[in-house]
Amino acid sequence: MTLPTQARVVIIGGGVIGCSVAYHLTKLGWTDVVLLERKQLTSGTTWHAAGLIAQLRATANMTKLAKYSQELYGALEAETGMATGFKRVGSITVALTEERKEEIFRQAAMARAFGVDVEQITPTEVGARYPHLNLEGVKAGVYLPKDGQGDPGNIARAMAKGARMRGAAVHEGIKVTGMSRANQRITGVDWRAENGSTGHIACDMIVNCAGMWGHDVGRMAGVNVPLHACEHFYIVSEPIIGLGPLPVLRVPDECAYYKEEAGKMMLGAFEPTAKPWGMGGIPESFEFDQLPEDFDHFEPILEQAVQRMPMLGTAGIHTFFNGPESFTPDDAYHLGRAPEMENVWVAAGFNSIGIQSAGGAGMALALWMQDDEKPFDLGDVDIARMQPFQGNRRYLRERSTETLGLLYADHFPHRQKATARGVRRSPFHPQLAAQGAVFGELAGWERPNWFAEPGQDKAYHYSWKRQNWFANAAAEHAAIRGGVGLYDMSSFGKLRVEGHDAEAFLNYICGADMSVPVGKIVYTQFLSPRGGIEADVTVTRLSETAYLVVTPAATRLADETWMRRHLRDHAVVITDMTASEGVLAIMGPQARAVMQAVSPNDFSNDANPFGTAQQIELGMGLARVHRVSYVGELGWEIYVSADMAAHAFETLWQAGQDHGLKLCGLHMMDSCRIEKGFRHFGHDITCEDHVLEAGLGFAVKTDKPAFIGRDAVLRKRETGLERRLVQFRLTDPEPLLYHNEPILRDGRIVGHLTSGAYGHHLGAAIGLGYVPCKGETAAAVLASQYEIDVAGLRVRAEASLKPMYDPSSARVRM
Repeated sequence: MTLPTQARVVIIGGGVIGCSVAYHLTKLGWTDVVLLERKQLTSGTTWHAAGLIAQLRATANMTKLAKYSQELYGALEAETGMATGFKRVGSITVALTEERKEEIFRQAAMARAFGVDVEQITPTEVGARYPHLNLEGVKAGVYLPKDGQGDPGNIARAMAKGARMRGAAVHEGIKVTGMSRANQRITGVDWRAENGSTGHIACDMIVNCAGMWGHDVGRMAGVNVPLHACEHFYIVSEPIIGLGPLPVLRVPDECAYYKEEAGKMMLGAFEPTAKPWGMGGIPESFEFDQLPEDFDHFEPILEQAVQRMPMLGTAGIHTFFNGPESFTPDDAYHLGRAPEMENVWVAAGFNSIGIQSAGGAGMALALWMQDDEKPFDLGDVDIARMQPFQGNRRYLRERSTETLGLLYADHFPHRQKATARGVRRSPFHPQLAAQGAVFGELAGWERPNWFAEPGQDKAYHYSWKRQNWFANAAAEHAAIRGGVGLYDMSSFGKLRVEGHDAEAFLNYICGADMSVPVGKIVYTQFLSPRGGIEADVTVTRLSETAYLVVTPAATRLADETWMRRHLRDHAVVITDMTASEGVLAIMGPQARAVMQAVSPNDFSNDANPFGTAQQIELGMGLARVHRVSYVGELGWEIYVSADMAAHAFETLWQAGQDHGLKLCGLHMMDSCRIEKGFRHFGHDITCEDHVLEAGLGFAVKTDKPAFIGRDAVLRKRETGLERRLVQFRLTDPEPLLYHNEPILRDGRIVGHLTSGAYGHHLGAAIGLGYVPCKGETAAAVLASQYEIDVAGLRVRAEASLKPMYDPSSARVRM
């Protein structure tokens, strides 16, 4: 066996994902591509996958990628001459509860916004398309005629063949045993063949497509790939007389899916409490292996299935299968360039949806590698969202017991993970918990989302309607708007940029001008060369040579990585200071009175105007206050070192009693910010949203020296906007908005909401979303009639390009 000694890229792993990456790279013209598989292609997880190919996913971006996958598989056989078994049999998902009905109808509405053929169907129509189903308890269904199923192994092998046809080298029986490294780059991989021969391939980059081995391969490369294998069960019946082709059927309320194949019925399950596997490592000999049967574990699913599909009660079981699949901490797969290294890419952890995701994921990653820039927003799956601690093995084992089952659990808005909690806590956690805080989790941080009243259950009761905390958030919202509220912002990322070139460096990566006096706070974005938004931050000048960049909690690592990758020769040091300071935000018309009660410093507009920071005395300690607001009211963010955090809270809380101070959670912050039209990074603004079309041109200063994205901003100003971010308010106060609801302009779908929340002060649900406007004036955009599709119901909406709450921003400058 002769392997090359040099390659542009080495792909590690020959499952469907690795084959897809190789296929799509060669479609872009890459010929120097090497794929290494430790055993045989597909022998890890792909070979035993169910082969369900669905388009409807939980988010807009994942739906786009899944839609691409089924379109690709439909054409793959004609291109490569290899049968893939792909057939469009359609799919049906049924709801057994009203809550599930709303979920699948909301998903169907989102799918329509992306051109996916989908129908909302009645129980009678479900029965007509699936006559074997017991319709007892069925409330409704959704039908996707172009969904399909295929042979997972042959789909992977067809993509491998397509890659070979265009020059890729695909080698089986070759295990990667080590890697050579220079600074933050992998320079090559060591390999060992099954016959004992060894070698080395020098390469420009690697792609970790190692599936359930991805965590270990990641550690070999010096990167964090958090995933864990779990046991996944299905049975295949004996042949059933008269059983012909059927749509794929999903009954998520019973944790089950059904697939007809060659006159047999497959029943698979995503049970609520999964069984992690491989805690001691995956056996070296693992190849096309299955795990021991556990009928007791599967029996509750089978008992429900026999009631739902009576023919299973008389059909014998031909196969009871148990095989491992990898799951990530948040049920979204890992894609993209690893933050720790310059040339290590990842496509792994596909949470049992690898077949339906592989085509789109491979396409997206190939484009990203080709252009060194995301082709579109991939924030849902970008591996940079993972925090370093999430590679912890105990954490992964505990979280994986839940994530498998979450695939078919109700995907309620604001649903919180129940396992592996409490890892990261702010300095104020004990005091807030004692006051009734109900915590959510983001990036491992325990964050108060709302505060329970005395005697109220301190837990979420989930629903698509008004949840049990709706009135609590409304009261917190009212306190911020009319009195004063206090909430914890400690989880937000804090990156200190210090050095001789700090000002020049930040001017290069930020759209706004960083040449400001000490104490000035600047709202700005990191832009891509195309003018897309890579980060949304505030930057505070602490001294002549030091700045503090404050980022969203979820993107702290991604934002730090972006900064480091664009350092060039600037003499600066970047330090993560997130855990060193606690942050309390005090907001509302009475905020100044509380601050004056706890500090001798001057908080007047003359001494501390909006957009400035100052050092203060607080109680018997010290703090730094930033006069900014994400809720649209007078207020300060108070930064205090962790050692003085408890004292700062006690001082503020005690003084606040005389001013009606109310503790608030982050649900309040979201509802206040959307009333004010403030953008939410990752939803309203992403790398595929041009900064001018997002309405943030005021934060870009093109008259300063060259910065990333400057040319794209100037071009857009010349050519004009093609879409605008619009704020919507439903005219009916009852429906709720979350995000992804379709926007209809004069009766036609033109986009979808990027975020939504209830505006308690404005008295209805509020949403933000982009509306195409090429060649139109702002007045023309607003002259149309708008509706929002809420689970299939069209609701009239008012539209505005200015914030519906305090459009002049007078309140933050009170």
